Amino acid sequence: MVRKRAMRTLENAMRRWGFYRVAGCDEVGRGCLAGPVVAAAVILDPDRYIPGVCDSKTITAAERERLYGAITRKALAWSVAASPAGEIDEINIHRASLQAMRRAVMALAPLPDLVLVDAFRIPDLLIAQRGVLHGDSRCSAIAAASIVAKVTRDREMLQHHASDPRYGYDRHKGYATAEHLAAVARHGYSPLHRRSFRPPSLFDTMD
Repeated sequence: MVRKRAMRTLENAMRRWGFYRVAGCDEVGRGCLAGPVVAAAVILDPDRYIPGVCDSKTITAAERERLYGAITRKALAWSVAASPAGEIDEINIHRASLQAMRRAVMALAPLPDLVLVDAFRIPDLLIAQRGVLHGDSRCSAIAAASIVAKVTRDREMLQHHASDPRYGYDRHKGYATAEHLAAVARHGYSPLHRRSFRPPSLFDTMD
């Protein structure tokens, strides 16, 4: 994937309209077979530019770690929240993703004046918001949130791998790779797996 630097144009325009604390919000892990969906919200400081912020999917793990450190040091505020596998199974992945994003936004201190959300609008959020299509590649605050969410989730999946290495979470982070599907067929689902995410190839091998 081509790396494209996210711009501050939209945030700057919103500040000219009187929204000083502009948060970006994004989530990761929607398509995974195991693990939580993790959301982050970030209010960047307009006076502390962070070079290199872009869509987390277009950069290496080492670059994400470096940018995570810069973002969490220099942002006016940041937060993360998650919806675990059990909640995803109970309310579905779309609603669980929105729940995680709402929790992340509401955990910010101070709260934002405006939230820019990647693609969606967050229901029941009593703060001005705007959905931005392809926001993680267009908007620096959303791109920053995508990096914080991705690093947070990857670190959690590495911890799960350390406690149960059978599934190879250190390599695929819970996504439905061939390696992961083979491990599930061999060992069955763990408490970390989403029961509602059953690839057709596993239907005959799972209860």
